[in-house]
Amino acid sequence: MQAPDARTGTRLTGRVAVITGGSRGIGYATAVRFGQEGAQLVLADINAETGEASAQALRDLGYEATFVQTNVVEPEQTQAMAQAALDAYGRIDVLVNNAGVTRDATLKKMSEEAFDFVIDVNLKGVFNATQAVIPTMIEQGYGRILNAASVVALYGNFGQTNYAATKAGVVGMTKTWARELGRKGITVNAVAPGFIQTDMIGIVPDKVIDMFVDKTPMARLGQPGDIANAYLFLASEEAGFVTGTVLSVDGGLVL
Repeated sequence: MQAPDARTGTRLTGRVAVITGGSRGIGYATAVRFGQEGAQLVLADINAETGEASAQALRDLGYEATFVQTNVVEPEQTQAMAQAALDAYGRIDVLVNNAGVTRDATLKKMSEEAFDFVIDVNLKGVFNATQAVIPTMIEQGYGRILNAASVVALYGNFGQTNYAATKAGVVGMTKTWARELGRKGITVNAVAPGFIQTDMIGIVPDKVIDMFVDKTPMARLGQPGDIANAYLFLASEEAGFVTGTVLSVDGGLVL
């Protein structure tokens, strides 16, 4: 959780950002980056211990941060998440739908349980969290919905039927919501990371990682900060006329 403690700008000053899966990896890096730009932060995560620790780490860096234990699969918990953000800060400007899981197996070997679990978290969870915050955003006449897609949504990946299906679904929801919510002052965009150095990739065999690095023109794995910077742009006023897009941040992997 090492991060610089200095504010670097004011691009999100006065904005309140809710980040699901915000206690680790890309979610935490995004929280730090948003905090550097002045945002007030609400971390939503199913793990209370890491969530509380991450929120405290953000406060130690000088940022305003609140933790809300949330299972995004449960609509009542995402509703409570939104209410907690309103209780703490009075508004919700940005939602980063970052929470996600994998349960990899080939089509032949994938269990129904593994399929359903990934669908519930990665797809239904995005739906639940977004549905919980949009009444506030509509009332405000302003909002930024940022969804975690993946390059596998666009190109597939061996052994990831469930994960690829969820991320392709996220792309479809992103474009649909952009159409529905644009006139309400709300933009909806997705970021499609390539292979990023997080705990999730820790289960991938080294030879597979080496193969993807070899195929990447930038010749490295991405870092959580690479994705956080993309989210920052899409959350900022600079992206006020950007909606319904899927921004690939993959080092050129899919070229």
